[in-house]
Amino acid sequence: MPEQTGNAFDIKLLKRLLRYSVAYKGVFVVSLLAAVLLSAFGVARPMLAKEAIDNFIQNRDLAGLQFVVLMMFVVLMLEVICQFSFIYFSNLLGQNVIRDIRIKLFQKLLTFKMQYFDKASVGRLVTRSVSDIETISSIFSEGLFTIMSDLLKMGVILGVMLYYDVELTLVSLSLMPLILYATRVFQKAMKKAFNEVRNQVANLNSFVQERITGMQIVQLFGREKLEHESFMEINKKHQDAWLKTVLYNSIFFPIAELSTSITIGLIAWYGGLQIIGAETDITLGLIVMFVELSQMLFRPLRQIADKFNTLQMGMVAANRVFNILDTESSIQNTGHLTVAHFQGAIRFEHVKFSYVDDEPVLRDLSFDVKPGETIALVGATGAGKSTIINLLGRFYEIDGGAIYLDDVNIKDLQLSDLRSKIAIVLQDVFLFADTIFNNISLNKPGITLEEVENAAKEIGLHEFFISLPDGYNYNVKERGAMLSAGQRQLIAFLRAYISNPGILIMDEATSSIDTYSEQLLQKATKKITKGRTSIIIAHRLATVKKANRILVMEQGKLVEDGTHKELLSIENGYYKKLYEMQFAKEVAAV
Repeated sequence: MPEQTGNAFDIKLLKRLLRYSVAYKGVFVVSLLAAVLLSAFGVARPMLAKEAIDNFIQNRDLAGLQFVVLMMFVVLMLEVICQFSFIYFSNLLGQNVIRDIRIKLFQKLLTFKMQYFDKASVGRLVTRSVSDIETISSIFSEGLFTIMSDLLKMGVILGVMLYYDVELTLVSLSLMPLILYATRVFQKAMKKAFNEVRNQVANLNSFVQERITGMQIVQLFGREKLEHESFMEINKKHQDAWLKTVLYNSIFFPIAELSTSITIGLIAWYGGLQIIGAETDITLGLIVMFVELSQMLFRPLRQIADKFNTLQMGMVAANRVFNILDTESSIQNTGHLTVAHFQGAIRFEHVKFSYVDDEPVLRDLSFDVKPGETIALVGATGAGKSTIINLLGRFYEIDGGAIYLDDVNIKDLQLSDLRSKIAIVLQDVFLFADTIFNNISLNKPGITLEEVENAAKEIGLHEFFISLPDGYNYNVKERGAMLSAGQRQLIAFLRAYISNPGILIMDEATSSIDTYSEQLLQKATKKITKGRTSIIIAHRLATVKKANRILVMEQGKLVEDGTHKELLSIENGYYKKLYEMQFAKEVAAV
């Protein structure tokens, strides 16, 4: 798909946006009708003023004057009603459209591969999902519809002026080329400026989001001053980008205002000369009408330039959002099979995978796991252990080979069905700013508090949870900040257990957790893995020794496979060296 520029006149982009308004035809029609009536009623007032001056004030006709004034009041009230309808319904349309786009964008984000989020900045994605989409609504509420209304009004005004007097019309339009040229230059400059503004807003959001999330590291390593200086630099760029738009506005609008004032002077001068110097059809009322119409003609022109700013920002924002919507980074959910329950057989056949092209992480990996087996994965950092976990749940697509569950290729399984049968407990547990119960159930319909409590009792965690303030209703705050690493692990264990998975995958907690939590985790691990196929990235000797088999990984390859005793018996074996370097320290520490 060709890259969209976000130009104010990008017709393809506008058409794509307008397609979202098709579902709201009624609101769209009311907005357009209000715009048309606004143009008619707006022009009617100067025409009535002319009639009042020429036919009733000069003739001292009080009754006629009162009637015209009454008509002007009625027209004014109708104009107010149309103005209200236009503003309300155009904003309603804009909010409906951005609601639909925001939902579609979030649905898209939910389907992206983890690889996309590995590379994307969270701050930028938040900017696209919130502020950029909000900016799109201004296309309907302040940009496109207002420009259409103003253009229509200008057309009606020009038609009325030509109908009454061609010469005064030409005088009124004498400075129009200057305004049009200034408007075009202004629009081009603002397009570039607003693009820079959106870039700097995204940079600022990304920087602030990352520093707030990593505040502990910032303070731990004494980077407050350095980060403050970096923030000042980014904030300065953000300010400079906005000031550039202010500069362009400061130049353009005085020029437009001066042109309007000069035009009024020219109308009064020319019309006055005609009335004083010779017999003419020009009247005082006509001059007053032309003065007011010229103001109405130039005011929309100035507003159009201003609304082009709004439209430009909206188009730039729309371009950014559509770039995400057009991104193809989703796992292809082409599977058609569903299973009631996995027996738990797992088979990797010549699996190849790389996060980055030409940098393989798994190299022709093959192994199988029998139903009910507990497999321990060991190996140095970067050996590919966590990658195996990611591939089983299809969070990434393999580059070659195949993965089977119960002799069914995981690509043939519906993605939601596959993931619902596998529970994964990661070492870095993510918790939402919600209650313990909701973090365990993940708001899944049908899971009751009683079921969660019973499950907690089964794996020995109930006493811990009820010891917390408010028990299962305790709010853990953002990312579980109110809990320790071990406590977060306990919640993750119960979250996995309550889903009753056919296959359990765990990245075992490290020794950084407290002793009490570690004891609970060991007890929970024993209970949750019983009779269930389990793959554990092992960090403890106890876990390794209890496993039915140990798979030893090195640089993306399976180098050894066997029990603890079998692997220790291999002379100069990789596992034996790893045991002597890593696990033997646990024995010495006991």
